Amino acid sequence: MLALAALVAVCVVLVFGGKSGGILKPDDVRVIARGEAVYVAHCASCHGKNLEGQPNWKAQDKDGFLPAPPHDESGHTWHHRDTLLFRITKLGVAEAASLKDYKTRMPAFGGILTDADIIAALSYIKSRWPDDMRHRHDELNRVFARREPSAR
Repeated sequence: MLALAALVAVCVVLVFGGKSGGILKPDDVRVIARGEAVYVAHCASCHGKNLEGQPNWKAQDKDGFLPAPPHDESGHTWHHRDTLLFRITKLGVAEAASLKDYKTRMPAFGGILTDADIIAALSYIKSRWPDDMRHRHDELNRVFARREPSAR
């Protein structure tokens, strides 16, 4: 019976990604410290030191680009599951979201950062969100994990 319980626990972690249902680790202090360093070095110049984003981030500029959005609670980052945030960061918005003609100044970081660095930076961002937002984001991850187990 104990072996069966252990097997079920392992399956839950594999299928749902642990309690958050995702790949980010916003409660792991070592990952957060690494993520903060990555964020400061590669993200803060556009997304802001305090995750505040650029002014008028919802309106295209004169060249047709959207300014960098905030990653704090005033933005929409938490509306996207972990795996999509990871893909956007690694592959770029256009490829990750299948938006062929999307204009962005954000580079794809796949050739710049390791997967672990991307996860750390996104974990740092999530660690800064209010608890209620983190819980809603966890639920979003769990819903997608149940719908698309291969998309984890």
